Amino acid sequence: MISFPIEGGCTCGGVRYRMTSPPLIVHCCHCRWCQRGGGASFALNAMIEADRVELVCGEPEIIVTPSLSGKGQKIARCPKCRIAVWSNYAGSGDRFRFVRVGTLDMPDALPPDVHIFTMSKQPWVVLPPDVPAVEEFYDREKLWPAASLARWRAARSAPGD
Repeated sequence: MISFPIEGGCTCGGVRYRMTSPPLIVHCCHCRWCQRGGGASFALNAMIEADRVELVCGEPEIIVTPSLSGKGQKIARCPKCRIAVWSNYAGSGDRFRFVRVGTLDMPDALPPDVHIFTMSKQPWVVLPPDVPAVEEFYDREKLWPAASLARWRAARSAPGD
């Protein structure tokens, strides 16, 4: 069992952050956009309220990139080494960050809770039988733990965005 807070950052150390609590959920996304954007077979993102991610040092540069929705994705990158540390998707707004699990000091601390968009996963990727997997997306109400749903609702109803 991991204890929070946990820290992470970019390769050069110019941007460091701290997650003050467990994420709402960890997605392993196998969509073609994540494959292309990360240059890998999937993206592993920990969804968490933005106010639970504290900058320890540095200031990421926000780059807006295209997305399947057409609304774009904001990617927070180190201005020196260009490593992406988190994203903000238009559908979730600025209230939630999708922290790139691979940038954590201990990335093995946050394994995926669900595999999404498996319809486009690489055929040689073998999914574990004990982790939910869906062809596209899922019903949040059916998959998320009650505590995560309550946090999500609270963050969505707070003033902002």
